[in-house]
Amino acid sequence: MYAQKNNKNEIKNQKDSLENLKTEDLEQVVITATRSEKLLSEIPIPMTIIDKEQIQQMGSLRLSDVLQEQTGLTLIQEHGEGIQMQGFDPDYTLILIDGEPLIGRTAGTLELSRIAVGNIERIEIIKGASSSLYGSEALAGVINIITKNPNGTEGSISARYGTNQTSDLGISFQTKKDKLAITAFANRYGSNGYDFTPNSFGKTVEPFDNYTFQSKIAYKFNDKISLSVSGRYFEENQIGRFDLGTEENPNKVSGDGKVTDYNILSNLDWRITQKWRTYFRLYYSKYKTDSKLNYENDNSVYDESFFDQIFIRPEFQSVYSFNEKNFLTAGIGSVNESVSSTRYTDKKYLQTNYIFAQHEFFINKKSNITLGARFDSHSVYGNQLSPKIASYYQISPKIRLTASAGMGFKTPDFRQLYLNFTNNVVGYSVFGTEEILQGVSDLQEAGQIAEVLLNPNDIKEIKAETSISYNIGIKYNATKKLILKANFFRNDVDNLIETQIVARKTNGQNLFSYTNLNSIFTQGIETELNYSILNSANSTLTFSAGYQYLEAKDKTVLDEIEDGNYFARDPETLETKRLTKADYGGLMGRSNHMTNAKLFYKNSKNGFSANVRAIYRSKYGFGDRNGNLILDQANEYVDGYTTVNISAGKQLLNQKLNLQIGADNLLNYKNESYIPTLAGRLLWVRMEFSIQKK
Repeated sequence: MYAQKNNKNEIKNQKDSLENLKTEDLEQVVITATRSEKLLSEIPIPMTIIDKEQIQQMGSLRLSDVLQEQTGLTLIQEHGEGIQMQGFDPDYTLILIDGEPLIGRTAGTLELSRIAVGNIERIEIIKGASSSLYGSEALAGVINIITKNPNGTEGSISARYGTNQTSDLGISFQTKKDKLAITAFANRYGSNGYDFTPNSFGKTVEPFDNYTFQSKIAYKFNDKISLSVSGRYFEENQIGRFDLGTEENPNKVSGDGKVTDYNILSNLDWRITQKWRTYFRLYYSKYKTDSKLNYENDNSVYDESFFDQIFIRPEFQSVYSFNEKNFLTAGIGSVNESVSSTRYTDKKYLQTNYIFAQHEFFINKKSNITLGARFDSHSVYGNQLSPKIASYYQISPKIRLTASAGMGFKTPDFRQLYLNFTNNVVGYSVFGTEEILQGVSDLQEAGQIAEVLLNPNDIKEIKAETSISYNIGIKYNATKKLILKANFFRNDVDNLIETQIVARKTNGQNLFSYTNLNSIFTQGIETELNYSILNSANSTLTFSAGYQYLEAKDKTVLDEIEDGNYFARDPETLETKRLTKADYGGLMGRSNHMTNAKLFYKNSKNGFSANVRAIYRSKYGFGDRNGNLILDQANEYVDGYTTVNISAGKQLLNQKLNLQIGADNLLNYKNESYIPTLAGRLLWVRMEFSIQKK
């Protein structure tokens, strides 16, 4: 490629530093940013690479453990464990495994703890709207998990045990001989849970266990044609227990829940000529949950539910090299989805047909321009065009600038369109926009509507959420040992989908539906520092630090404040005052400041390694306490906090046996009310035995 010939100085600087903690390696070939193989030095958009060595040194078990330590990413709890990127909620980030999407966002969030890391080669993270290549759900960015490909014959078995009887067992095998390559991976992960309220029935997190099986078979027919077939199966079982009554009159409910998730991918790779390469992929995925809860006093059914989603996508992609300066990537495909659930009246279907193209033009030795666009035609929301432009410029061997602008979109999901749900315990109801008219009519006939606040006939079909994303970055190789990076970002989102109250029920509860209401923005800066303190033939010591400043606010609220329409009562004087823009804290769940610092040491001669990683998150809003529905009071925030993780390892038996010990959340930080998933200090020990034949 043209740009590969002109980055020797930058590649040399990169080789001389960051042996273990690097998040970028300019010699690495990446695929997520352009959907074609490129050197990282040729990528003009914000991208982070997490390699397998860093994951292994951390001793991480699940994807969530790895992502929460990266600059600009925050792990949040919103109907599951999801990732917040550039201020967006988890349902705006697309999660891929080997380029194909994971499904199962029952309430918008994809549960990251479903993904084991034992067979991960690297993780590629793209920040900013990526709908020009990936369509809906890539409005905030893309996280692509690349699994291992064999380079010989090797196998390993690992086991980890720690606090709360948390255990993890993994087995992997890879082989490559002549034209055939095979990989296999199996993992069992479980915990006895933990309890912050021992005097009440049920634990904060109940016992669970899950199993992951993955395999890939690839066959190279000749120098031009190869075929791979891969599959993944995940299953999780967890107990559910809670008390609907009081201490004096308990009403205990318990039962089991099960999640299954599996997918199959076939990929035909045909290099037609030296300049022209094509791919045909067929992807099938199914996600299913089953839950049954019974009253313990008489074993009668309290709740029985299921959720069943199927995703099928055929796709054809072609990459063509006109010359050493011009590359074209184009593709066409179709997404066919269906959902059956106890919360939907019948089986629902959605279909999206799409076409995309991206052209990369290397202007000269120092710069390139990438232009791309994708057109989606959806069976419900209509058509959507998502263009993007990106560029980099190498000012000098030490300084590199990048800039990108693109449009993103997110379609209304099954829940927002077709949900038909009434909580039988609390009594509220939620209907998707396609169900609201019939839902209100049925409840009126049943005498359950006290007051209609919004005529269902006036509820318009919800539109896709759209955004415009801007990123401007700079990378400075200050010395052979020191690298500094900064990225400025801004996202403007329109047609944000939110819930609205349609009617009040006779039981005092509300009936909700969805609508396009607000426009929001998120903006800020991410900075990173990487310093190689020591880099000798046998030892490396590296330090890195990252910081993100984030501002995320509702434009509608800002306009209303400017018009003098928001008020609050002073908690001390009880006087009502008109709010100013300075009083408004922005969107809930967003921290203005996040920082991480990491120190990694490795001695290859004696096989010893150790690291310490600290993550700080500043205060963030959790809910309204004074009735004006915005964040503006000190008591509406969760306090900021710091977590520290450490681990150390020693290799024995000619590097075949690796022993590790570690502590996650070493400082034992807890916030039982607002962060119940943070279990306190977790001590663990891990052992891995591996064999390898090149």
